[in-house]
Amino acid sequence: MTERPAGSGEQQSASTEPPVVEDGTVTEPETTPPKPSAIPTPAALARAVPRPPAQPVAPPAADHSASAAFGRVDESGVVFVRTKEGEREVGSYPGATAQEALTYFARKYDELFASAVLLEQRLAQPEVPAKDVADALTSLAEQVKDAAVVGDLDALSAKLDEIQSGVAAKRAHEQQVRAEARAKAGAEREKIVAEAESIAAQPENRIQWKTSGARMRELLDEWKQHQRAATRLDRETESALWQRFSAARNAFDKARRSHFASLDATHAEARAAKERLVAEAERLAASTDWAPTAGAFKRLMDEWRQAGRASRTDDDRLWERFKAAQDAFFAAKDAVVAAEEEGFRDNLRVKEALLVEADKILPVTDLEKAKAQLRSIQDRWEAAGKVPRADMERVEKGLRRIEQAVRDADDKRWKASNPEVAARAQGMVEQLERAVADLQADLDRAERGGNPTEIARAREALEARRAWLDQARAGVAEFGG
Repeated sequence: MTERPAGSGEQQSASTEPPVVEDGTVTEPETTPPKPSAIPTPAALARAVPRPPAQPVAPPAADHSASAAFGRVDESGVVFVRTKEGEREVGSYPGATAQEALTYFARKYDELFASAVLLEQRLAQPEVPAKDVADALTSLAEQVKDAAVVGDLDALSAKLDEIQSGVAAKRAHEQQVRAEARAKAGAEREKIVAEAESIAAQPENRIQWKTSGARMRELLDEWKQHQRAATRLDRETESALWQRFSAARNAFDKARRSHFASLDATHAEARAAKERLVAEAERLAASTDWAPTAGAFKRLMDEWRQAGRASRTDDDRLWERFKAAQDAFFAAKDAVVAAEEEGFRDNLRVKEALLVEADKILPVTDLEKAKAQLRSIQDRWEAAGKVPRADMERVEKGLRRIEQAVRDADDKRWKASNPEVAARAQGMVEQLERAVADLQADLDRAERGGNPTEIARAREALEARRAWLDQARAGVAEFGG
């Protein structure tokens, strides 16, 4: 329907009124083309100052004829648009020709369709969220609904439906991507929690507290980084994982506090024990009772090892004092021993000369003379005194060799002169001689019988007894029998 000029007897302004649409609302063109002038009444024209009437300016050069083909203008200037459901009234453009009115409303349609195409292009862009497109589509659909335009409204509706389908597909894809991202984020959070639980579950005596504590802090930083990430877990899952993670951290912290509290107590006990040992070592440092004090220091060293560890600072400080006392004692002892060792070198020369003399006893041919010479050497050996520690074993071993040779000669002579032993040796010889004679008779009988097996058995037994007999006779010879 057409809005006519307002007022009676008043001249209308040269500016134009916007076109009126079928529902009575006023719509401003989105661009700013020249607006057709309202048609004045004859009375108004008569009262107006004579001047040329305003002529409408031609619309932009854009071709909207394809859209305009879907409309018509009736004889009263009302514009209609054709759809598959039939025609419907769009509105009117007062003071314009039919073609201008159709072009105006066709341009409005083309702008809506261009908006739909642009929205379709945005839909194809991966970085544009489906929600943004959906919101824009809702707004555009509201504009399209009962829009005062001329054009292929069915095609525009189909385009909007295509976009709607694309939005649904994009939303489904985004949901899938989000689900996959949440699953990945959940797996990564689960990995963080599992590692924290693994650290907390270690036996206390095997935990590397410094390394494990640092790793726990790193895991907390990783958790916070995940929380700042774009992918969020659902509240229930995140809450459950956080409770596990927090429980693992609390358990670790509790075990660490307990461990170090116990360690502090242990360190205090060790420190007290080592302070006592240091005091005793410092008391013994000036002692000149060398052998007993050296034994006492060995005992203190054993107790030091058994006392356990104090803190590193206390251990280092106390060990320096203990070692200083120990070193002072042994340095004094070593100085005294070194002076004594120097005095023992003369004794060494005496004993080395006695060893040369003792070597002349061997081999023992005259036992009594050898024993007398050895007793003389032993007396002078004892009188010579100590030798340096480094030479002690060598010279003592040399003398023991001579002593053992003389003892062996004495034992051999005693055995040879023992009547009881000689009698037993002679009895063994006689017994073996009788056995040999019997075995010889057995061999003779076997040979006469001609049985090879019996002959071999008899000869083997005879040879064994003859060997024993030879040994027994040699023993009797040593006794002079």
